[in-house]
Amino acid sequence: MPLGYKGSYQRVRAYLHKKRTLPQPVTARPPSPRTVAGWILRLPETLTELEQLQLKTVRTHCPELDALTRHVRSFAVMLTDGQGECLPDWLALRQDDLPSLHTLAAGIDRDRDPVIAGLTLPWNSGVVEGHVNRIKMLTRQMFARAGFALLRKRVLPA
Repeated sequence: MPLGYKGSYQRVRAYLHKKRTLPQPVTARPPSPRTVAGWILRLPETLTELEQLQLKTVRTHCPELDALTRHVRSFAVMLTDGQGECLPDWLALRQDDLPSLHTLAAGIDRDRDPVIAGLTLPWNSGVVEGHVNRIKMLTRQMFARAGFALLRKRVLPA
């Protein structure tokens, strides 16, 4: 006796049609990494209720993201409030298993005193950086072919 299906094509077609037309369970797509990074980097007060709920869900499902969020937000508070004296405590984040933050912490630790001064003192070099940026833009506009005399004429009167 040969093996095989003895039924008709219509019966198979009807069975498959029933399977294809059943409603599929609706599942929410996970947020993109860029979206989650945006939620972490923004102030918690500026997030909508839905975004706060989604971030809370992501943080509960991923303990690494929860630790990362805590460290990023504490650094942001240190940065905005000028609390440079808290930096040594923040650098203790090496206890967590976050290799990307370990690299950042190692770089900050190499220049610990200037970073603490930058986080604490009210002075900055923003004005100087703005002038340097403007001079570089003028140089690029002239395709880096202008001599010093022409560059000086364009920089000084402005």
